[in-house]
Amino acid sequence: MATDPSAHDSAAAGRRAGPVFFQRQEFQRLLNLYGRMVAAGEWRDYSIEPGPEACAFSVFRRAAESPLYRIEKRPALARRQGAWAVIGQGGMILRRGHELEQVLRVFEKGRFKVID
Repeated sequence: MATDPSAHDSAAAGRRAGPVFFQRQEFQRLLNLYGRMVAAGEWRDYSIEPGPEACAFSVFRRAAESPLYRIEKRPALARRQGAWAVIGQGGMILRRGHELEQVLRVFEKGRFKVID
């Protein structure tokens, strides 16, 4: 029994047209970071925003505020700058890379210091 090649092409196109989301391991890593930061009193809420080109994990100090950080996954940039980015409150890209672990190092203890 032969399969219709156009049916296969439309199925592949349908997968690409769906929203981008995190894989289970990626999401687990993000929740582990979130849990650590909540325990430290830094973050209090999060949101997940899947979209056609990117998925964002946003973290908040308070639910009514704008996000402190957005951790984005953009598969279209995977071969260029990297699919992952951490974006600060003002829209500045704090870190970009190919691996989630590498990008999340920006949140390691001692990386940020208060300047008077």
